[in-house]
Amino acid sequence: MIKLKTIEEIELMRQSAQLVSKTLGMLATEIRPGVSTLYLDKLAEIFIRDHHAVPGFLGLYDFPNTLCMSVNEQVVHGIPNKKPLAEGDIVSIDCGVLQNGFYGDHAYTFAVGEIAPEIQQLLEVAKQSLYLGIEQMIAGNRIGDISFAIQRHNEKYGYGVVRELVGHGLGRKMHESPEVPNFGKRGRGPVIKNGLVIAIEPMINLGTKNVKQLSDGWTIVTADGKPSAHFEHNVAVVNGKPEILSTFDFIEEALVKINQ
Repeated sequence: MIKLKTIEEIELMRQSAQLVSKTLGMLATEIRPGVSTLYLDKLAEIFIRDHHAVPGFLGLYDFPNTLCMSVNEQVVHGIPNKKPLAEGDIVSIDCGVLQNGFYGDHAYTFAVGEIAPEIQQLLEVAKQSLYLGIEQMIAGNRIGDISFAIQRHNEKYGYGVVRELVGHGLGRKMHESPEVPNFGKRGRGPVIKNGLVIAIEPMINLGTKNVKQLSDGWTIVTADGKPSAHFEHNVAVVNGKPEILSTFDFIEEALVKINQ
């Protein structure tokens, strides 16, 4: 059942989402060759707890860490480890928090130093598709309209759109109804209504759409070993239109300062 949120609940969810945004912005200043994903994970846990919230992923379904850290061909659900990041890597960081009884949950894929032009384009196109999907989140539209917009944009570039993993409703639980696929047909799926809050999260592969799970029981990787990008926002329908509760502003401001 889809649980529509009140304006008051949406404001509480905005606070949770913004804390995730600030956490990702803090991490943006720390990502560089030689840094381990486990080091970044510890920084995130401290930051979240210092802001009077609880890491949303830690212990959820028995996940062992605060962040999902997925490097290069890893699509999602990568487990932080001690292996240092290298020049030319990309790392997708998915972060969740629980604050005021509500979850925030979004993701960004970062470049580690200089990356290949074809991988830079993958990141740009995947992020563009997120916003194209958000534009379709209008009362009276259907979830399939979001899905179609994301799929169409990425497939124009020949990218693989992951089928096995999807976006989702968000609220007092990390995963609520409805599911939000990144592929589909216009006019299909649940009707979008005021008070709907969802996590839209394109997971886009440079090559094949096919994926597989590693033996750790968590990490999803591309079947052909090519890189994958993941971007995610939390979005509410307010007065019939999409309102993004999370932001990439903290990340982008940090990246500008680093590159000056």
